Amino acid sequence: MRTPPARDGTPRPASATAPTRAVTSDLLQLPQASWRHVRTERMQHILKVQAAISRAVREHLDGAGFTELVPPILGPVTDPGIRGAKQASVDYYGHEYKIMSSAILYKQMMATAMGKVYFFSPNVRFEPLETATTGRHLVEFIQVDLEIPHGTYHDAMDTAEGLLQHVTKRVPETAGAHLEALGVDLADLTDVTFPRLTHAEAVDTLQALGHAASPSAEISWAHEKILSDHLGTPFFIHDYPKGSRGFYDMEDPERPGILRDFDMLYDGGFGEAVSGAEREHTYAKVVARMRETGEDPAKYGWYLDMLREGIAPSAGFGIGLERLTRYVCKLESILEARPYPKIAGVVSP
Repeated sequence: MRTPPARDGTPRPASATAPTRAVTSDLLQLPQASWRHVRTERMQHILKVQAAISRAVREHLDGAGFTELVPPILGPVTDPGIRGAKQASVDYYGHEYKIMSSAILYKQMMATAMGKVYFFSPNVRFEPLETATTGRHLVEFIQVDLEIPHGTYHDAMDTAEGLLQHVTKRVPETAGAHLEALGVDLADLTDVTFPRLTHAEAVDTLQALGHAASPSAEISWAHEKILSDHLGTPFFIHDYPKGSRGFYDMEDPERPGILRDFDMLYDGGFGEAVSGAEREHTYAKVVARMRETGEDPAKYGWYLDMLREGIAPSAGFGIGLERLTRYVCKLESILEARPYPKIAGVVSP
């Protein structure tokens, strides 16, 4: 296994860097004939690595005292904070139900009852059409969603860092032949400390590098790539400004306008790995935040009933299995990280 790249400008191996161009037309044809693609040796190696990733994730979380639970698929509400994507709805015996875009509301429920929990959760998000060629978006995907009762967002960042470190150590041990067949020499991140930048520090860094960035908005994909190249390892951005995230991300009571939340981003330009936060958990505060973010509290009946009765404060995050597979296998597109990929606007099996 190779060691992580130096931060002195030493070039990274080509296989370790995400392509900067749009997804090729050949790959865009893949979803429409996925039955052919899964028969190729390349795809079989990718799926063997993905299975090893799943085992490593479970191994790490189980060892850290988490309990895996069966995720919800349908519910009267789902995560509203999906940043430009639309929710999928079904008729549930005369009632409109949502197909889960994230299990965030349910994992808060289960963390109060069960302690530290995680799901391998199927999610559906109708992404905007322009995401079809980004190489990083799927309509249907698996998210490893976890929650830590009485945890802080620093605890959640520690967990995310440890999880990725374990994956990069364990997968070459259990699926090394498949990585070799894909031409991948995966960096062992076990001894690497991931840099942690506040949102304000990330903006300052970008400006120092000659790139205009807003102190009150999300970090753009292009700016994520610039920071990724600059830092050379996975890294965190935390303390986003209020208004950039959902109602369930806790506002810091000592720093009004700042959220106790974070993203973890892959090195090599592979983009967002993890999004997480401490949770607002009191009824009055959640209702106020819902109204601030344009959500109708009336839609969230069971969730607000639960908050009235009281739940444990918690922190957690989600990490996409297919994005993690893309990172580990150094794939051009996330389309190769799922045997039957669905992307925006493309009709496929």
